[in-house]
Amino acid sequence: MLQTISLRDFVIVDQLELDFVSGFTVLTGETGAGKSILLDALGLVLGERADSSQIREGSNRAEISATFRIEPELVKSFGQWLDEQGFPSEDEGQTLLLKRTVEANGRSRAFINGSVATLTQLREAGDQLVDIHGQHAHQLLLKSGAQRELLDRHAGLLPLASDVAQTYKTLSDSRRRLAQAENAGQDIERERERLEWQLEELTELSPQEGEWMLIQSEHARLANGAKLIGGCQEAIQILSEADNSLESSLSKVCGNISALAEHDAALKDVSESLESAHIQLDEAIHGLNRYLQKIDLDPARLEQVEERMQALHGAAKKYRTDVDALPQLLLETADRLDTLTASQNIEALREKVKQEEVAYLKLANQLSEKRKKASIDLGNQVTHAMQDLSMAGGRLEIALSPLQEGGSHGLEQVEFLVAGHAGSTPRSLAKVASGGELARISLAISVITSKASFTPTLIFDEVDAGIGGAVAETVGKLLHQLGQSHQILCVTHLPQVAAQGNHHLKVSKSQAGDKTVSQVQALGRSERVEEIARMLGGATITDTTRRHARELLEQH
Repeated sequence: MLQTISLRDFVIVDQLELDFVSGFTVLTGETGAGKSILLDALGLVLGERADSSQIREGSNRAEISATFRIEPELVKSFGQWLDEQGFPSEDEGQTLLLKRTVEANGRSRAFINGSVATLTQLREAGDQLVDIHGQHAHQLLLKSGAQRELLDRHAGLLPLASDVAQTYKTLSDSRRRLAQAENAGQDIERERERLEWQLEELTELSPQEGEWMLIQSEHARLANGAKLIGGCQEAIQILSEADNSLESSLSKVCGNISALAEHDAALKDVSESLESAHIQLDEAIHGLNRYLQKIDLDPARLEQVEERMQALHGAAKKYRTDVDALPQLLLETADRLDTLTASQNIEALREKVKQEEVAYLKLANQLSEKRKKASIDLGNQVTHAMQDLSMAGGRLEIALSPLQEGGSHGLEQVEFLVAGHAGSTPRSLAKVASGGELARISLAISVITSKASFTPTLIFDEVDAGIGGAVAETVGKLLHQLGQSHQILCVTHLPQVAAQGNHHLKVSKSQAGDKTVSQVQALGRSERVEEIARMLGGATITDTTRRHARELLEQH
């Protein structure tokens, strides 16, 4: 459940923090006051795309945060999701903090419980907590894909539908490989021969990971062996073997300064530094002697190394790649040859396609059976709701039309058919329903499908547009009933709906200097009377409209 939302420098809101409670909350206000700004902010913190135009004029950054209380039914699954995504868990998974910032350069950042998150993660979290029914939801309802998804979502079939889609993709890939194998002919055979020859040559060469760097180092050492020996011998001569060697000179200096330090402690640090230098010089001399004992001029080995370098370099040039990439090319060549050889096994591919067709049809038929049952159930429920929405005698049927061939969405096309009045033949929703009818049907479907939803918070953004009177009263009742099991937030212009809210927030705007700012106020009983009277009577509020407003509130 949404507990708080905090906005800073968002559109025309400078700073705002709102607390929410359970039940049915209505948001009202004059047109342009900023009612939908709150929903836009919530959408942003739930992962919708950000835009620098959403930053309040004169500010450099907009910031939105929302706190949710995780319902007991979701604590375990949601806590598991947080663990899988690597986010800290607040209050043993009972609280969630989402945050979003938008910079003036258009960049945005997202956070979950204080840790940086991706927009995908933000959306995944939001999908489990909030379901937003926008004011244009009825337009989306005209699309066949949306109708199918709505039916599957209502019936809890989305996981099965996802499995069907994945199985169909696997089947399609196998069918494509089979078609390629059947049509490829000599082209694939020539490619297979080329890969066999390339694999044989690379296998014989046997390039090893990291070999090129090692062999270059060894070649540099062998090729410059005489220079290395001469240089080291010269260094040893200067350091320790010459009459006036550096070691003897330093040893003498160390002795002299050490003796002087006995008379003046100020020379003690100098003496210690010289002793340290003498020790390091001695280690260097010993190191050079050990190196000379190990180094060996080996012309035969140098020749072998040069031949190996030429072979590797020649292969890299031939196959147009880097020498370091030859080991990977060997692996890729073997893998491509295996794939190509397998793809040429047409009988095996045909058998694989048959098995995958059986697996697909098994899942798709399960989905079809469940859709049949769900379509009857949803159609009956929406038909019942239509009777209370000034569509007496009307009904909704959900047609499942078999496809000639199955697809990623199953074996049938889903289409909502509506009859606007008794005796009429149900026809496509897009062809029959008027704008007002479509809005009412959409609302009925939204409410009914939400009843079966585990999503704790449901938001309705002016979905009651285009209706009024007794229908508006019914809409308010439906939302009020839904508020008994869900947290409902509804932006509305209808007093009949607003009067039935358990809680009432009024959005208004005012001038602050040369800027327009939006504010939100929680209304008490007397304030609700004034607001509903405004919604009933417009700019001029009379005693009559106030009386009507009180009557509406007293009915609920």
